[in-house]
Amino acid sequence: MFARFFQFERMGASLTTELRAGVTTFVTMAYIIVVNPAILAAAGIPVGPSTIATILVAGFGTILMGLVANRPIGVAPYMGENAFIAFALATLGIGWQLRIGAVFVSGIIFLIITLLRIRGWLANAISPSMKYAFAVGIGLFLSFIGLNETGIVKAGKAVPVEIGNLASGPVLLSIFGLLLITILLARKTRAAILIGIAVTGALGMILGYGKLPEHVIAWPQFSGPDGLAAIAGQLRFSETVTVNGVTKTISLFSLTMLPVLLTLFLMDFLDTIGTLMGVGAAGDMLDENGDFPQIERPMIVDAVTCIGSALLGTSTSGAYIESATGIKDGARTGLAAVVTGLLFLLCLFFVPLVTPLQSLTFAYGPALIVVGILMIRSISKIEFDDLTELAPAFITIVMMVFTYNIANGLTAGLVVYPIIKLAAGRWRDLNAGMIVMALLCAAYYVFGLVH
Repeated sequence: MFARFFQFERMGASLTTELRAGVTTFVTMAYIIVVNPAILAAAGIPVGPSTIATILVAGFGTILMGLVANRPIGVAPYMGENAFIAFALATLGIGWQLRIGAVFVSGIIFLIITLLRIRGWLANAISPSMKYAFAVGIGLFLSFIGLNETGIVKAGKAVPVEIGNLASGPVLLSIFGLLLITILLARKTRAAILIGIAVTGALGMILGYGKLPEHVIAWPQFSGPDGLAAIAGQLRFSETVTVNGVTKTISLFSLTMLPVLLTLFLMDFLDTIGTLMGVGAAGDMLDENGDFPQIERPMIVDAVTCIGSALLGTSTSGAYIESATGIKDGARTGLAAVVTGLLFLLCLFFVPLVTPLQSLTFAYGPALIVVGILMIRSISKIEFDDLTELAPAFITIVMMVFTYNIANGLTAGLVVYPIIKLAAGRWRDLNAGMIVMALLCAAYYVFGLVH
């Protein structure tokens, strides 16, 4: 039955390998159960309900990927997008409900453009150098958050940022965690990030910097103020806020929120494209032209899961590059994804075991820094010899990091790119999609919406 449904013969798969590889992907991705709720807590989303939402999204999204797309790809809330929701939108003064509403709308947009089959047009609208610049900028942004959260760096008095108190126990634990995860990754240890978080957290608890779990197993809470109901279905599309003594109503469909929607859409879109191409190459899934066959199916799953994420009260979700570990372990069909998804759902009964780790910045903070290390590798693919590509990429990266806002970097880069190309007489490098996005991003600055 499994062989027929998941097309084992055509995909060159076996039952034993698919089951084993599904477990491999799970242990590589499982760190998101700890890290995602911890990051979103900065936006005011309660950790307990957020943990349940994260697990449900990862579980059902990954199972859906296996059943609908028949691909061994895990799905979960994206790193980068969660930081954008939690930190970059803080200056707008809006509540988490409106931020999650933006996730919902961006998911709807993503689903529509996928169903209309205009994916290729948008994918080709952005130059490869700019796509890699987005990845580098987001990676450095995550690392900066991790450095701040752990206390390795802190706000300075004479300078904007300075070194933290390296004699502090939690800071030393953070450095230990960073080195441990890096070494485990260098040794190609499976679940390196998860192991690093768990070991560092356990060591911190032993030293008195955290509390041990009160329980190991518990029935998941879906109702009540501490249950999923506290965040599920709470998204909003407009909100009245008071900033600097001025009260105003902000709508998701206003010019103020246009850059937010554009950023969420592009981040999800580019993450999905990059992940699918990456895992496709790792598993020999690409065709003779280097394209991912039937790419609309996993992208539809991504879009539907993103919409479901918002309805459950968590951030943008999509395909995970960590799926490459399971693929390298032999996964070739959606059965591996179903196994991964079921293991995520099983975690619903072990929430008390992971909850204490979410309050320990020295445990999960190093994971943010390491993810940044992994993402910065994309910088080698930026065209350094072409200044019309390098300059917009550089502006994108530094604006993301130094303004502490992914949207600022993304929009700045997309506006500057066509300007430099036109001024250099390279107008043939441009396309209609790039011009349209540049004009949309320009409104962000022309109408004074920068934050």
